[in-house]
Amino acid sequence: MTYSSIIFEVKEKKAFIILNRSEALNAINKPLNQDVCHALDEAERDENVEVIIITGAGRAFCTGLDLKDIEKEKGLPNLRISMLDKVLRMPKPTIAAVNGFAITGGFELALSCDIILASEKAMFADTHSRVGVLPGGGLSQLLPRLVGIKKAKELSFTGNYMNAQEALQFGLVNRVVPPADLIPAARKLADDIISADQGTVRKLKSLIDRGEGMTLEDALALERHEHKMHLKTKAFEDMGKRRVNILERGRRQARIRE
Repeated sequence: MTYSSIIFEVKEKKAFIILNRSEALNAINKPLNQDVCHALDEAERDENVEVIIITGAGRAFCTGLDLKDIEKEKGLPNLRISMLDKVLRMPKPTIAAVNGFAITGGFELALSCDIILASEKAMFADTHSRVGVLPGGGLSQLLPRLVGIKKAKELSFTGNYMNAQEALQFGLVNRVVPPADLIPAARKLADDIISADQGTVRKLKSLIDRGEGMTLEDALALERHEHKMHLKTKAFEDMGKRRVNILERGRRQARIRE
């Protein structure tokens, strides 16, 4: 498929979705939204894809809905299917590689991913209160779960920017790296995920996501049920064979950290 607003490529079991409206700081319009939705569908269908990495071209990750389009259309664009919903419901692991500004809808896009890596130049902001519109892509619910209610209220009420180091401090991002290391770090992290048992990885993703909105008691019951069901699909001999590689990998990582 041909894409006009993104670059989409699959390499070594990783699908890369690069938002490519750098002249508009990768702001979301209908074509961009449509392109990302189609790319996510393509990545989900492709059996060779295990992990999806989303990033932006130029100096922005994504600056949210294109305000010029909103002004021209005299209202919010009618997006039949939102790319944010698609990312949230993606069964395969997703990594946001935030290279620059992640503002409002762009902030929501990063929050919708399973893991967030940030360049030292990354900046996050929720400007819904500045624009005069309520979030519709999950920000009011996703942000407090990561940074806490008090910090989320501060960010959303003021529209103030948060830099990468502060985002790391509050648990918003998994890691901060120099700009040149962002994509290599995302590739390395994706490779680590790919080296695990993919059926189990996807079940874990589903289990964590489903349990987030439950009481602890219900979530533990869900885990016990899924644990028993998943064991029925596994051969214990295979688990034994993997144990050797797991131990060696642990020793290797321990030596690196010494």
